[in-house]
Amino acid sequence: MSPIYLIDDQPIANFITKKLLQIEGYDQNVQDFTNPVEAFNVIKEEEKDVLIFLDLNMPEMSGWDFLDKMKTMGLAHRTIILTSSTSELDHEKAREYPWVIDYVVKPLNKDKFIELAMHLNQSQV
Repeated sequence: MSPIYLIDDQPIANFITKKLLQIEGYDQNVQDFTNPVEAFNVIKEEEKDVLIFLDLNMPEMSGWDFLDKMKTMGLAHRTIILTSSTSELDHEKAREYPWVIDYVVKPLNKDKFIELAMHLNQSQV
């Protein structure tokens, strides 16, 4: 399975996502970050395809900044935006990044997680 990276400045959000991944059997190769700059430094060195769960509203580097840096560096790791933002403008903006494969409003629950399973299954090697 390809690595899965959880990037959210709120540890509880990463904990919930990680727990859902474990419950559904995707518990290998999961790494969580509360610092998006640290996460970016790891991801930019990743040679394999990864799946990223990315929050938008974070200090130091927003999710949008993160996506823009990916674009600048030519990175196109599949990304699921996992955010509290219900703004239609944010949803539309997410469509500007071809590697953003889904936009999910928190909290992530089991029903929403099941809908994401197809993306998780694509990350298996």
